[in-house]
Amino acid sequence: MTIRHIVAFKFKPSITHEQRMEMFARLDGLQAHLPGMLNCTYGRSVSPENLEHGFTYAAVMDFVDAAARDAYLDDAEHKRIGTDIVAALEGGTAGLVVCDIEI
Repeated sequence: MTIRHIVAFKFKPSITHEQRMEMFARLDGLQAHLPGMLNCTYGRSVSPENLEHGFTYAAVMDFVDAAARDAYLDDAEHKRIGTDIVAALEGGTAGLVVCDIEI
């Protein structure tokens, strides 16, 4: 079953849009060596509902299965990118929400 990995981010105000996009582009680049990663979509929320609670950016990745998602989570480059992203978030890991669903 395909796994959709959804992550919402609450960045520090000092982190520019360009810096955020560069971090997301690095995540997107993981597809080059993780064959089970099907896609990576990311960007700023454009919701008119204003219910983001400060989580104004998100990334969504699809994986062929849970094993491919797990390979992504264990990947050394993913961990390096994750460390950089967490450092850019308000409250560290408190500045992110992760949800995986089967699709």
